[in-house]
Amino acid sequence: MSLIFKKNKREIKPLIVLFFFLAVTFCNAQNKIEHPNLILTKKGVEQIRKELGNIPIFDATLKAVKEEVDAEIALGIHTPIPKDYSGGYTHARHKRNFLILQKAGVLFQILQDEKYAVYIKDMLFQYEAMYKDLPVHPQTRSYARGKIFWQCLNDSNWLVYVSQAYDCIYDWLSKAERRKLEKNLFRPFADFISVKNPQFYNRVHNHSTWGNAAVGMIGLVMNDEKLIQRALYGIKDANLDPNAKDNDGGFINKNGKAGFLANIEEPFSPDGYYTEGPYYQRYAMYPFLIFAEGLQNVRPDLKIFEYKDSVLLKSVNALINLSDADGEFFPLNDGQKGMSYYSRELVTALDIAYHNGNQDPGLLSIAKQQNKVLLDDSGFSVAMGIKEEKEKPFVKKSINFRDGADGKQGGVAILRNNNLELVFKYAAQGSSHGHYDKLSYSVYESGDEVLQDYGLARFVNINHKGGGNYLKENKTWAKQTIAHNTLVQNETSHFSGKYEIGSKHHSEFYLFDDTNSDLQIVSAKENNAYPGTQMHRTLVMLKSEEYEKPILLDILKVNSAQKNQYDLPFYYMGQVMKTNFKYSPFPTLSPLGKDNGYQHLWKEAVGKPSSTNNSRLTWLNKGKFYSLTTITKETDELIFSRVGANDPEFNLRRDAGLIIRRPNTQNTLFVSTIEPHGNYSTVSEFAVNASSSIKELKVVLDTEEYTAVLITSLKGNSKLFIVANTNALKETKHRLKINNKNYTWFGSYYYN
Repeated sequence: MSLIFKKNKREIKPLIVLFFFLAVTFCNAQNKIEHPNLILTKKGVEQIRKELGNIPIFDATLKAVKEEVDAEIALGIHTPIPKDYSGGYTHARHKRNFLILQKAGVLFQILQDEKYAVYIKDMLFQYEAMYKDLPVHPQTRSYARGKIFWQCLNDSNWLVYVSQAYDCIYDWLSKAERRKLEKNLFRPFADFISVKNPQFYNRVHNHSTWGNAAVGMIGLVMNDEKLIQRALYGIKDANLDPNAKDNDGGFINKNGKAGFLANIEEPFSPDGYYTEGPYYQRYAMYPFLIFAEGLQNVRPDLKIFEYKDSVLLKSVNALINLSDADGEFFPLNDGQKGMSYYSRELVTALDIAYHNGNQDPGLLSIAKQQNKVLLDDSGFSVAMGIKEEKEKPFVKKSINFRDGADGKQGGVAILRNNNLELVFKYAAQGSSHGHYDKLSYSVYESGDEVLQDYGLARFVNINHKGGGNYLKENKTWAKQTIAHNTLVQNETSHFSGKYEIGSKHHSEFYLFDDTNSDLQIVSAKENNAYPGTQMHRTLVMLKSEEYEKPILLDILKVNSAQKNQYDLPFYYMGQVMKTNFKYSPFPTLSPLGKDNGYQHLWKEAVGKPSSTNNSRLTWLNKGKFYSLTTITKETDELIFSRVGANDPEFNLRRDAGLIIRRPNTQNTLFVSTIEPHGNYSTVSEFAVNASSSIKELKVVLDTEEYTAVLITSLKGNSKLFIVANTNALKETKHRLKINNKNYTWFGSYYYN
């Protein structure tokens, strides 16, 4: 080096220029971005084109998408001035636009027909002309109003999809056209949903995930490092109060973390369970997986699919396991019933997980049921896997999902046997979409609800009902504890129905064991829903020759510092067939209570327990019989209720329930069985095995350490179940005497 600096300046200058030229050339080569690169790659497009006509599921999807897009092109381009909530014309039109733009982009790449590029270009420039002078949306309900839509969330949806379309025609556009679109549309759009709306963008929530993905994906297309970093890590200088609440009911940012990586890190448990519940996990899977695929293609050094022990890939399997026999997601927390893995979000998530994971053949069987694939590299991989007959059945087994970033905030367990599914929720609050229902459960048989979780109170995108948004009854009914199959104390909801309290607590895992298919068990405790009261619920799925199908044993132990009124509801689906207790219907209906959801329940009838101390309700649903047998006390009330009181706009379903009310009680034990049995054919008009096979339930021991229940069948055979209430260790040896008989066993429970 010293020799070089001894040269005169005239000799050094050409060397500096040469070095600078080489450095710039090298950097340009390193930074040269090929398009498409988000969901399609040049190599992937070439492979797809070569195989067209030989990959049935891909070819069928391509044909359907082409017909759909061609029909839209024939209608012309419509970009109306925004004015409506979701479900209204302008909202629906702009949503339709971004979906069609994305599809037109992949058609242009695969079919090489310029009419699709022209269509995208023309529509983008209509948006460019509009966006420059577009004010915030006129509807004021949202905590973060968008411009094209009533909330930034939907604006983010638009940019996630449109960035894919822009990527597909990027090289086809001229440099001048790209500069104009990026200056007047894409960068202002990305800035608006992020730096101008930090209360939306800089938090951990499914809304922010969409915002992060939107900014990041357009950043990847434009090779804008500033936007990419903003997407990954949030807005570093956002001036936000970490304790401030937004209008959506959630805290903005509790711990200073934000961005896409924080939204992977915190809401997902190590098992892939998303704390908001399956419905919103499904919704968030699209931005999570589609942005991850873009990062994998453009920034493979990030190894995004390995982040947090590959939790994004795990989450797809978790979500499939969180569905019933028909593929419909269990409606935990805010969840619309009927949403399933046939949705476009799950087609996307499954294809990307298969392509970027270990190519699990079980995923192919679900993809085959979906009967469509993405028109991109990942969809091509799935289509080829199906063509080559690599698929194997995706077997849903009993499973326990931990909740919380570290897996230590409760969880959700599913017990499965012979088409019967029990879903037990003992999780964290679930962010702003959480419901106040610790230790609640629901039951399904062959995809049909037996005991239901109400789900959300909303008609998504139906303008007639509140503009397609959440109805006030979601807060006054669906979120309240009485709307779920769990214990209510003194007609108040868990945590007083307050998010600020509920978000600080979670139920405690006690026990899960699915190693024996004839006896599967889950148990959890809740210590904070009601100060001074502990609830411990144990649920057992029992298979025995005594019974036609597996039965469910429900043991709910309650210890409190004071006397309370306890209500335990069971929201059964179907028609009452028979009871073994007398009840008196009310000729004039009145609400069951005044607040906390009780104001929405009609009090239809009240019964007194059977003299046998076993009260039974049998009902018929979709050709199958079910019986609830429960141990009751003389002072209990059995209340038949129905949803619909104080509901002048008929926003709520008229669902039925049976509530066991136990007044003026301190410590108590609720023991019940749910028994599926028999069938009825409306064609043959025969009823088979229409009555319960359980003769008696009896508590033979209940102490702080142990609870023992004897189940006797009509055949006279008895089975004893004992659960250890304070020690769940498998290696612990227990010795117990009940009615002068000694019992010895290892582990947390005994059954014989």
